[in-house]
Amino acid sequence: MFVAGIDAHATYSVIAIVSNTGQLVQAPIRINNTEEDRLVELLEPYRPLEVVVETSPAWPWLFDRLEDRGIHFVLAHAKRLRVIAESNYKSDDIDAELLARMRLAGLIPEVHPKSIEQREQAVLLRNRARLVRERTRMVNRIHAQLHNVGLHLERGRMLTQDGRQWVRTVAWPLLGDERRLFIDMQWALIDQLEPMIKTLDRRVERMGREIPAVALLETVPGIGPYRALLIATEAMPIERFRTPGHLVSYAGLAPRSSQSGLRPIRHGSIPAGANRWLRGTFVRAVVSHVAHAPDSWLSQSYEQIRQRLGWQVARVATARRLARAVHAMLRTGEVWHDEPVTQAN
Repeated sequence: MFVAGIDAHATYSVIAIVSNTGQLVQAPIRINNTEEDRLVELLEPYRPLEVVVETSPAWPWLFDRLEDRGIHFVLAHAKRLRVIAESNYKSDDIDAELLARMRLAGLIPEVHPKSIEQREQAVLLRNRARLVRERTRMVNRIHAQLHNVGLHLERGRMLTQDGRQWVRTVAWPLLGDERRLFIDMQWALIDQLEPMIKTLDRRVERMGREIPAVALLETVPGIGPYRALLIATEAMPIERFRTPGHLVSYAGLAPRSSQSGLRPIRHGSIPAGANRWLRGTFVRAVVSHVAHAPDSWLSQSYEQIRQRLGWQVARVATARRLARAVHAMLRTGEVWHDEPVTQAN
């Protein structure tokens, strides 16, 4: 067996190949990304072959070109490759060879490479998320202007005609000319974003109709087309998470644990890393679920934890239980139940 380490960049890649005995059979060589045939010719004599690439904007095209040629593609988590990141002396040649040798030593933290369909879904979802984030920032700027003159408008009303009318009638007399102009400009920008967001919402719904897992996830109160598609994009195929705990950990919903010597295990905060898209979706889904299904077992669990530990802890703990239920649903193909779903063997 051979292992090729590829240090991929925007315009070129550096490739080094080692054998299973650790011998460097191909010294690091630079190939432009436009020279696909040259890359294939370089790798072809070495079979069976594994290719190791760090996560970066350049990995998808390598995956698409090499996976169909019977080459096992290994995507390495760049942030966890501390050996490379903390090297005193770094170069593309060293990184490429070190990637291959780390793979032989079993030291590569792997990441699941999304299929081209999942990457397209992710682009759509992230595009919508960024536009919604920009709209939220503009709404917050208007709220800040109202707070400056001692006024308060409930969250959510600002995006309604009733909310705008309230600002025009109640707040307008208290605002100076510059504040009025500022708010008008924010509204104008929001009006430009609204049709774009609605267009993306329609695309999300249309894309979700083609994915069975999305329809399954939409049976959960609080999970609509957008959240369902996001969970399916980030978590499928569900078989790569052997247990519900693996999905919980991947979503960054499992608290940190530390233990040394004879000291007992201590649990801390949730990790800053992991998949922030999944974590945010599960946590926000809990808020919506409690509002739409206050009598469900999940909402009751949230309320019990909230009374004891507060809403911040309750949201994360309930999101953890929701992730476990979602894992069971995707494994069994069962829709949402008022009672916890039994995990498949």
